[in-house]
Amino acid sequence: MFPDLFTTARLVLRPVAAADAEAIFVAYAQDPEVTRHMIWRPHRTIDDTLAYVGDCMALHPEAARVYALVARDAGTLFGSLHLRRPAPHRVEAGYVLARPQWGRGLMTEALQAAVGWTLAQPDLFRFAAVCDVDNPASARVMEKAGLTREGVLKRFMLHPNLSAEPRDCFIYAAVR
Repeated sequence: MFPDLFTTARLVLRPVAAADAEAIFVAYAQDPEVTRHMIWRPHRTIDDTLAYVGDCMALHPEAARVYALVARDAGTLFGSLHLRRPAPHRVEAGYVLARPQWGRGLMTEALQAAVGWTLAQPDLFRFAAVCDVDNPASARVMEKAGLTREGVLKRFMLHPNLSAEPRDCFIYAAVR
């Protein structure tokens, strides 16, 4: 089961809640630049975000959990980290961060907390994430969080804001 909370020097990562919809919509879900490399299109209305939040809250914490990234000092929500357990021995992650927060090391900090927790669990041996080959900023976040690039997954994931066809992705992982 995924934890209820992660805390870092600057962040609190807590499960996404119904009250987060407006903050998510305003901070990043409707921003075409933020969503460019995502597997979903920018949200057009708050109803899109409400549906997303409902989906997040419906996840079973044994299998997956979506965490809101919140500033410890101001309480501002500015991103999310999605953790899932597709197999009993490993965790996979996806993440998104509001544009004004880019380049501050916040997602690296969040990812480091999740990697540390994962590899401290006796039954988990692998933490992995992917990014589009044309997303060097995301690749750098994973590298700074301690993940190692393992290779390229050819035509692996649909990024509908870039192409209607599956795109190549880098796969990164940390193992114990």
